[in-house]
This record gives sequence, structure tokens and C-alpha cells, in this order.
Amino acid sequence: MSALWPQGWRAALPELCAREWDLLIVGGGITGAGILLEASRRGLKALLVEQRDFAWGTSSRSSKLVHGGLRYLAQGHLKLTREAVHEREALLRDAPGLVEPQGFAFADYGASKRKRRTMLAGLALYDLFAGRREAHWLPTTEFALRAPGTVREGLQGGVIYTDAKTDDARLVLRTLAEARRHGGQALNYVAARSLLNGAGRVNGAVLRDDVDGTLHQVRTRLVIDACGAWAGLLGQDGPRLRPLRGSHLVLPAWRLPLAQAISLMHPIDGRPVFAFPWEGATLVGTTDVDHRDGLAREAAITRAELDYLMLALTTQFPQCGLKEADILATYAGVRPVLDDGAAGAPSQAGREHAVSSRPGIVSVAGGKLTTFRAIALDTLRLAQAQLPGWGDGLSPCRIFDPVALPQAGRRMPGTMLRRLAGRHGMQAQALLDAAHEGELDTIPGTDTLWAELRWAARAEAVRHLDDLLLRRTRIGLLLRGGAEEHLARIRAICQPELGWDDARWEEEVCSYRQTWNNHYSLPPAARQAHA
Repeated sequence: MSALWPQGWRAALPELCAREWDLLIVGGGITGAGILLEASRRGLKALLVEQRDFAWGTSSRSSKLVHGGLRYLAQGHLKLTREAVHEREALLRDAPGLVEPQGFAFADYGASKRKRRTMLAGLALYDLFAGRREAHWLPTTEFALRAPGTVREGLQGGVIYTDAKTDDARLVLRTLAEARRHGGQALNYVAARSLLNGAGRVNGAVLRDDVDGTLHQVRTRLVIDACGAWAGLLGQDGPRLRPLRGSHLVLPAWRLPLAQAISLMHPIDGRPVFAFPWEGATLVGTTDVDHRDGLAREAAITRAELDYLMLALTTQFPQCGLKEADILATYAGVRPVLDDGAAGAPSQAGREHAVSSRPGIVSVAGGKLTTFRAIALDTLRLAQAQLPGWGDGLSPCRIFDPVALPQAGRRMPGTMLRRLAGRHGMQAQALLDAAHEGELDTIPGTDTLWAELRWAARAEAVRHLDDLLLRRTRIGLLLRGGAEEHLARIRAICQPELGWDDARWEEEVCSYRQTWNNHYSLPPAARQAHA
């Protein structure tokens, strides 16, 4: 199969803008990608534009969990939890290799019997929603074997349960690829600068190509604002948001080796903090604070958040002797949480989504990574009233079409083939076929093949080096210094595929280093929290 975004694909922008569209979707995160997929597979002519890179915002900076949300169940959000559990199960079924089960262990250090019974009752309801049943309580000795390294003093046993994890940026790319197979179009680095109006309704937008600065008008029956935390920037009214920042740490797996996720209550405020194995490393998160820096700047962890997460780790794993110097990378994302007007703690804010409309435009905000399909269908249900002549029951169908495991020219583990099929879908075989000698080896310290870099550079709409290293692959998070020691080989593989001359390559490396140092490394001691 040919590349989904072949070199030179941007030359088609004027022709795309000259077409009449049913939908113009603004926002290239998981919400916009989900809407593009559901609309395209149901016969609508849909175009998506993203002013930065696909998944640049919240959808590459989440906690990487596909989960029902036990915390939301405890807060009484029964409908949200049931919906999220159903969507988690659908993703586990339809995206093997990309969405995978993740066991969790929660130690009990003398919680009241009433609190324990409440948690176990919640897990029983969790199982009921999922249509399966698991044992959730383990006595002290069995729990210690399941979760080695946890503090033994005062341990009364613990709770275990199963959720799921993913690579959030690859989930967005897989969703966009599926949408393109159904006729949808998606453009990164194309911003919607303003809306066009006629006959009392929105009927298009002015687009700006970030590459050359040219402006284009595009006509559409309906605009969908799926900008997430940036919702409302087009000037229309929409749900009021409370931007919340969640920050994370990435550690080498050997410094904090975990067979499954460990959930713990933070010693300061009792909030849940987790650590779990992800992409060959250990991921730790998350904070939950009001983001007061504004949305024009890229989010970054603060010193206070780093100290908060490190305290949770050193309290739970004192024998590891973890230090700041062990941290490979950090990242922070801004969650588009609906503002209910209450002045409660950020962690108490709901994760529901809301959809609203006015003539010619539908806005969607809030929600969770896990429920992106449900959000897309709710958005299209409201949009249907403004699309006369289009009728669809909008019943859920398979999220992704089944993909056969690719065939490698050399012996490869089945787990790797499954991973490639999950992350790259129908393109997995083409990726393997494009590999040069030695590129089916993994990049040391990661689960990523060198061949994935070549394929991303060739076929996945890479415009900047950080697109390649922070989103198409995640090696900028998984390797110390943002993969600095591998830049020479990355250049040899990717520069010819990207068509960059030497001056452009050096410019991109300089920009990438600046981005990584400012937003993915340890924060300066002087940086203060804005919570």
C-alpha cells in the first residue's frame, strides 16, 4: 500500500480547498481524528485541519491510560464510567498491539474496612460494566509477590484490577489513517484563522498554510470545533473550560522495574499517583493543577510538580534510592475539562464532554482519551440536524478494521509484529518492506524499530524533527537527552526521506534541542508552580 502522506502531498492543498465539503473539522487531536473517522466511514466528505502537528497538544501528553476511571465512579459519575469501560473493551478488541491490558496493584496500609469494601464494590461494578469478573483482593504475602518493591511495613494486603494502556499519539495517527482509507482528508500545520459566513450561518473558513503563509478559503456545510483545550479560538461561543495540567516523569525501566502498574495515595494530599511500564521505560504521573500559563505557550512541568511526584516515588519505593538524575524526560499536557463553576480541587472536576451548536458550526469540548469514539458519535448526532439529506443511525461499529500480522523477511517475535500492526494498521507491511539492512533492530533502550523512523519520515506527514521524535516515535521521551546520542544515525536514515538539505537539518536539530530542553527536561530550579 502506498504512503498515506507521500512526499509532496501538501501541493494538493489548493485543490482540496477548492472542493465543497460536508464537514471541516478543526483540531487534530484524538477528538477531531475520531470525528473524521466516523464521518468518513458514514459517507460524509470531511476535511480535518490542525494548526500544529497531529496530536501536538493534549493527545500526545496524556497519562497513556485507556481506562474506565475508578476515581470517577467514586465521585458518582456512573454514566461516564460505564461508557468509558465499554469503550476500553472495544479498543482492546479492535486495536491489539496499540491498546493493551495493564494490571494495577493498590496497596492497603490499614485503610478502614468500610473503605476497602467500598473500593471492592466499585471494582465489582467495574467488572459488571465490562462483562467479566476478576478476583480483586490479595492478602499481604500474595500482594507483596505481585507488587515487589512496595513498602512492607504496615502492609495489610492490596487490591488488583485491570485497565489498559496505549501510545496516545500513535492512537491518533492510526485513527487518521483509518479515516483516510474511507476518504477523509487530514492536514497538519494548516490553521483555521477565521470563519466565513453567509445567509446567517457559518459556511466555511479561511485557512493559513504554516509552510508558506498562503491563505485559502474553503467552503463547507458545517464546521466542527474540536480544538480541545483551545476550543473557542475561532470566536464562537462554546462550553466554558477549566484547563488542568497533568505532568509526568519517564524513568529507565531498570531504575524502577515494574511488572505491572502500582497505584498509591500521595502522602501529602491523598491523590492517586501511578507508575507503570510503558514502551520499555517506566512512566510516573500525574499531577492535576490549574494551568495558569495560558495556552499560547507549550506546557511544561514545574519544579513544584516534579517535587510532588518524586516525593510519591521515594515514599513508595524507598529502597530504590531514586534521584532527579534518574529521570529520562518529563512532559506536561493541558486537559480540556469542563468548568462547572465550582471552586473544588482540580482532581474533583468531571471528565464529561459537552456538544453545542449554532447555525453552521458544532463545538465539542471535554471528555477523555478513552471515550473518543463515543464523543465523535455524539458530535455527529448533533451535527445531523444541520446536514439535510444525510441520514445514519450512528450506531457504534468496529473502531478499526482487522489487520493481519505483517510478514518480516527475518525472524521477528510475534509481540513485535503485533505491535507494528497495532500502531501502523494497514501500513505495517509497507513499513517492513521499506526497511534497509539493520533497521529491523530495535533502538537501544526502546521497543522502537529503526525502520519506524524511516517510514514516519517517508509517509507520516513529518514537518519538523520534533514531529518525528516526540510523536511519530516516542524516542525523544524514552532516551536520555531526547535521543541526542542517536541523532547521527537518525540523520542518515531520515534526512534523504524528508528531502531536507544540510542547512535545514541543522536548523531542525537546533529547534528540537530548544523544545526538548524547555518542555521535556527537568525544570529549572527557579521555575515556580502556577497553581
